[in-house]
Amino acid sequence: MERIRKSEEFESVYQSGKSHANKYFVIYMSKNDFGINRLGVSVSKKVGNSVIRHRIKRLVKESFRLHEDMFNSGLNIVVIARKDAFGITYEETTKALLHLMKLHHGMKS
Repeated sequence: MERIRKSEEFESVYQSGKSHANKYFVIYMSKNDFGINRLGVSVSKKVGNSVIRHRIKRLVKESFRLHEDMFNSGLNIVVIARKDAFGITYEETTKALLHLMKLHHGMKS
């Protein structure tokens, strides 16, 4: 899975994508022309200090990496962490992200 890094790419997904949210995350998804999934993760300073923010980013990236074969191809995915994600575990991260992907119909049937 490739990464979304530039602010213009994030803005493009926000503008053209659809969003769903749960207690821990807001997820935006839009189609891309690359045929591969691209992931961007955003964690605000409101969530915690840099150690906490980086931990949440690592959990999200690892969860997507391990479940990548379950997702449709050709998607731009942006995950935004909410304040409640402060003490989230890996299991909760995976459960929350898979739930949001199902809502978006981003999973293979």
